[in-house]
Amino acid sequence: MVIQVDKGRYTIIVDETREITATLGKELRKEGVAVGDLVALAGDTSDTVGALSRIVRVEPRTSLLRRSADDSDQVERVMVANATQMLIVVAIANPEPRTRLIDRYLAAAFDAGLRPALCITKVDLADPSDFLANFSGLSIPVILNKQESPSLKELNEFLANEITVVVGHSGVGKSTLVNAVSPGALRSTGGVNAVTGRGRHTSSSVRAINLDTETNAWIIDTPGVRSFGLGHIKLENLLKSFEDLWAVAAECPRDCSHLADSPDCLLDEAIADGSISAARVDSLRRLMSSLANSSNE
Repeated sequence: MVIQVDKGRYTIIVDETREITATLGKELRKEGVAVGDLVALAGDTSDTVGALSRIVRVEPRTSLLRRSADDSDQVERVMVANATQMLIVVAIANPEPRTRLIDRYLAAAFDAGLRPALCITKVDLADPSDFLANFSGLSIPVILNKQESPSLKELNEFLANEITVVVGHSGVGKSTLVNAVSPGALRSTGGVNAVTGRGRHTSSSVRAINLDTETNAWIIDTPGVRSFGLGHIKLENLLKSFEDLWAVAAECPRDCSHLADSPDCLLDEAIADGSISAARVDSLRRLMSSLANSSNE
């Protein structure tokens, strides 16, 4: 299994605990290899200092988490292969949470076939109730954690027996959580810029960390981002990621675009009678418009 990629060198774990370094065979350079990939090797697979193996085959993937630079970019950037879950880490304060970024993560998770969950950090700094009300219509787990002495019982239960990719805005505490559940990981951590209020990028690479060799439980830490492009996601799949709106939209007329200027859209009726959130519909429509405009460029 590939556990890290850095400047053309691939760190591979073999025999459950032994790490070796490999390069990518030229026949695979167009396809590429991502953290989480299961690969076949040739060459020197010993852990001798200076030994170098070669990746010659990538096994079929069960899932693929992708992103683009922005919504207009049709070039896919593969982040992680073969994950089963996505843990979206959000700080309730310092930096302030961004609901629309979470919507983007949820869309990417749905597209990749990953089970998502929200982990709200720094709940000792502010009450998360109002923020969580934005997602009350979603049937996804929510894990609350304090900035100091985080409680790990619920988090460890979520991570057990799964391959979980951790995503989030810079400075929300992703690497702190990773270090807490796997003290030997030693992922670098940082704070928030006091002037801009933005998190500092600390983890600079994707890294897979084995939590339990017997159950094959892994956590995959990713660098913090401030944007998450969805240029590769189809419009019809985006709506399904808004679980709380999908049941209403599915009853719309067949030619309904679900945008603000669409006549007889049932989303507008549901907003009027208070059964769904206007903010949630606005977030969906912004994403749909962004993807539609990008596809027409």
